[in-house]
Amino acid sequence: MNTFKFIVKRILIAIPVLIGVMLIIFLMLNVVPGDPVTLMMKEHIKPELIERMRVEMGLNDPVMVRFFNYIKNAARGDFGMSYKLNRNVTDLILNAFPHTVKLTIFAALIAWIIGIPAGIISAVKQNSLVDRFLMSFSLIGVSMPVFWAALMLQYFLAFKWKLLPVSGYATLKHMIMPAIVLGWSSAGTIARLTRSSLLEIMKDDFVRTARAKGLKERAVVVGHALKNAMLPVVTMMAIQVASLLSGAVITESVFGIPGIGRLAVNAIQTRDMPLLQGTVVFTTVLIISGNLIADLLYSVIDPRIRVE
Repeated sequence: MNTFKFIVKRILIAIPVLIGVMLIIFLMLNVVPGDPVTLMMKEHIKPELIERMRVEMGLNDPVMVRFFNYIKNAARGDFGMSYKLNRNVTDLILNAFPHTVKLTIFAALIAWIIGIPAGIISAVKQNSLVDRFLMSFSLIGVSMPVFWAALMLQYFLAFKWKLLPVSGYATLKHMIMPAIVLGWSSAGTIARLTRSSLLEIMKDDFVRTARAKGLKERAVVVGHALKNAMLPVVTMMAIQVASLLSGAVITESVFGIPGIGRLAVNAIQTRDMPLLQGTVVFTTVLIISGNLIADLLYSVIDPRIRVE
């Protein structure tokens, strides 16, 4: 029952957050210069036709009237029709989402398989050459811009060595480079957080007690310290997955993956307000859901924590 109340409370708290995000993006799109009808119909169209389209699309209504109408429709799952593509925004998002999910799965696996072991090894081998190498490698991943890493991989793996296709989405080989680009950055963050958290936990009394009992170092680290050190790491992992699911904008654009990120970029370029608003709201829901899942996992990882 406590868990159910907690979930309901978090959902109720998320509602004003969603409304605030929708209001900000709505106002920003109305401040940006340019008329979506003109962009959609081109400049050579007669002004009378443009004005009639504006009336039919409700663009001549006051800003707040349009915003409240949008909120009312969004509550029913209706984000309107795309100005540019003339298709339902919800359908466009749902069609693009599976492509982003596929990319997210590969990137998250790379991040976790590399990041967590690297953080553990660095903590156990603190201040050693191995520690410095792994932390330097993770720092490069965190610091390097995503577009630069993508271009470097495309140059070496695709153009120079001909190992992988430069872009596209047809086969599994097409997913390797974008997954590495996203996974490397996420792995660096996870590795550094795992290391710092584990080092902090290994100073606690219960770890010293386990060592005093004669347990091997591996048993102390894996069986005692690691489980407690994973709490902030789990939070980061959940947030990263939510962020990746919301659309890796640069990566999907560089590699030509038709996911949520690329959909948002196209909406920005064409000033497609319903499509951009829909992708932003969808992104916000995913991030809030990721935080909620992380909070619920706390009680699973550490039984001392209870959801209240």
